[in-house]
Amino acid sequence: MNDGKMTEGIIYMDHAATAPAYPEVTAEITKWFSGWYGNASSTLYSVGRKSEEGVARARAQVAALLKTSDREIFFTSGGTESDNWAVHGAAIANRKKGNRIITSAVEHHAVLECVQYMGRQGFDVTVLPVDQYGMVDPAKVREALTDDTILVSIMHANNEVGTINPIVEIGAICAERGVLFHTDAVQTVGKIPIDLSAVHVDLLSGSSHKFGGPKGCGFLYARKGAKVDPYFHGGGQERGKRSGTMNVPGIVGTGLACEIAGSHMAQEAARLSAMRDELQKGILERIPDVKMNGHPEKRLAGHLNVCVEGVEGESMVMCLDMNRVCVSSGSACTTGSLEPSHVLLAMGIPVELSHGSLRFTLGSANTPEQIPYVLDRLTTIVGKLRAMSPTYRKR
Repeated sequence: MNDGKMTEGIIYMDHAATAPAYPEVTAEITKWFSGWYGNASSTLYSVGRKSEEGVARARAQVAALLKTSDREIFFTSGGTESDNWAVHGAAIANRKKGNRIITSAVEHHAVLECVQYMGRQGFDVTVLPVDQYGMVDPAKVREALTDDTILVSIMHANNEVGTINPIVEIGAICAERGVLFHTDAVQTVGKIPIDLSAVHVDLLSGSSHKFGGPKGCGFLYARKGAKVDPYFHGGGQERGKRSGTMNVPGIVGTGLACEIAGSHMAQEAARLSAMRDELQKGILERIPDVKMNGHPEKRLAGHLNVCVEGVEGESMVMCLDMNRVCVSSGSACTTGSLEPSHVLLAMGIPVELSHGSLRFTLGSANTPEQIPYVLDRLTTIVGKLRAMSPTYRKR
């Protein structure tokens, strides 16, 4: 049984996989699971209206963070559903206009696999390359656009290396051609400012548990006028766009997490950048033959992805876990796979080197005092693993 102390003494550095919920969010959700348990669609009596009010407040909180109208926010079960709904719904709704979908080689699997599925349904798919930092060139998007292009889906920031894409420029290009633009913002909502009143984005996906909210809840922003077919059919919830009994506790927690994250976004980014830079400096100084991945400047504050030559990433992750440090190798969504990271391969990193990737993603659970311990443990672990490696030869 979990006694509430399961994470005591653990240094958690995998916030891109999931972040701990804010204590205020946990407390608020508990109220809605127990005392305020009404169905938000049952508005003829007071308990149902209370839930409807909670959902409305949460919708306004999400909209305020993104600087848009609450009428353009639709709640979902998380980032994967939001991505799938955006791609599938936009493609189906606009099929009479054309059949080309454009995306990038480093998208999350929730986008890539959905786009590939649409390809099997007869849509024409174009996958754009990225540069050595994992960034999409807006000029490549412009070159790829054709008269039958109906959707461009380019992520805001990459979940593995943290590189931030130029979505303002990409959105403007799509607007010029009248093409819907979707961005997977799962890693950026609550982390960096997003002003949907100033950037042309038609569809945007977010996931609550990445920024201090609960798991199992997310949202899709759909700009007024953007043609997107419903993904679920049934009871007509979410103004007929997304049927299903609403997850009121999760939605309320998502709204509160948006409000809290937005209130200290700049301060938290500065704090995480300082820790990230200290960790990066220590790794590069103390461990030879390490390559930093991602853009050196245009990346998320808490992200650090490195490749350690001559060592398997999974081995480092397990050894660090034995020392009560939690990190990941590549994307947490594909942990357990022996396949190299599709993101690192798209960036031109050799297969053998990509197998030695480590991803540190810092967040609310981290403090500067943790950095020296992690550096000491990692340095020792890499030294021992390299001593046993038949392939590593110190230069």
